Amino acid sequence: MAQALLEALRRRDVLADHVRTIADADAMARVGSYDVLVLDRRLPDGEGLDLVAALRQRKHAVPILVLTALGSVDHRVDGLDSGADDYLAKPFAIEELLARLRALQRRGPMLSDKYLDFGNLSVDPRSNEISIAGSVIDFPRREYLVLEALMRRPNRIVTRSNLIEAVYALEDEIGSNALDAHISRIRKKLVLAGAAVEIRAVRNIGYLIRAKV
Repeated sequence: MAQALLEALRRRDVLADHVRTIADADAMARVGSYDVLVLDRRLPDGEGLDLVAALRQRKHAVPILVLTALGSVDHRVDGLDSGADDYLAKPFAIEELLARLRALQRRGPMLSDKYLDFGNLSVDPRSNEISIAGSVIDFPRREYLVLEALMRRPNRIVTRSNLIEAVYALEDEIGSNALDAHISRIRKKLVLAGAAVEIRAVRNIGYLIRAKV
């Protein structure tokens, strides 16, 4: 079911990583930056709610949706009391799951309610829209994610690994020049639209966005 869910999410341009155990999920939560965590309860190495409690004890604020076959009232109460933000029992409709994920993402810690503004470039994380001097510019999903990651740290270097993490899931096949190709297309669009900012490469490290000089 995990593979089917991954495919359904990817068809809807949702980037998702998948691990099988509590230990691996805990490790991923420690090193990754995720908008939402979807967690089953019956896992090979224990009860998923134990991970929820551990994350909350560490003050980890990632929104958590428990997705499980344990769907009684008592089970749902246990899940929410453990620190989960939402609880969905199997079987479920994929569209309902997606709606719940969007709701969690809107109030999640990684998503600002404010525009990301720099020069005449503006990124709206709520609608995934990019505008230059007030005009909305169309960016494919992955180009948008690259630009958003850079706009969250203007005038600061964002490493190649951080940009790749923002754009690709763990199981995605990534070409050696995929990130550079995204950057190249973004640069062309910024120039054509008259952006007052530019993306500068920092050799062997990453990229930064800065005011055009």
